[in-house]
Amino acid sequence: MTHMLEDAALDQLFRAARTHNGFTDRPVDPDLLRQIHDLVRWGPTSANCSPLRTVFLTTPAAKERLRPALSAGNLDKTMAAPVTALLAYDSRFADHLPRLFPHTDARPWFAAPAVAQETAFRNATLQAGYFILAARAVGLDCGPMSGFNPELVNAEFFPDGRYKINFLCNLGYGDPAALFARSPRFDFEDVCEII
Repeated sequence: MTHMLEDAALDQLFRAARTHNGFTDRPVDPDLLRQIHDLVRWGPTSANCSPLRTVFLTTPAAKERLRPALSAGNLDKTMAAPVTALLAYDSRFADHLPRLFPHTDARPWFAAPAVAQETAFRNATLQAGYFILAARAVGLDCGPMSGFNPELVNAEFFPDGRYKINFLCNLGYGDPAALFARSPRFDFEDVCEII
């Protein structure tokens, strides 16, 4: 891992990638969803805790279950997207540490509920970032979003309370006609320091 990616790869992952609000009706092959996971799972997390849990909504019936939780601004685009991923975190991720971090018994590190919650949320959010990059890497466009009622999503999809929703991400092949103009970004000097 000593070479820089080619410009085309960097463009696909970052510079030319956009947050999509509309998608074509081209279906998403379920194998691509598996490929996304296969990439995401290699990204680093604290003690390899890997708390991200993903539910892919791919059918109209599954999307209808989500409908009551969506804000008005996210309703139509989510119902029309080929796939909507529910990106959640496992509040009991430490149960899996004997398998995922066999070097030592790391479960006591996360015994305090506040530490477990913070670790689960932080690392699942990190993995959700990997998720977006992985989706772009396999040729899909993404529309990550808030704008939903988390209590309703949790009640409908995670009723036992173990998993908690973080955010949603629509997936598919983006419709360029539905894009907004590109928003500005900070320059290095605006937000970075080298000391």
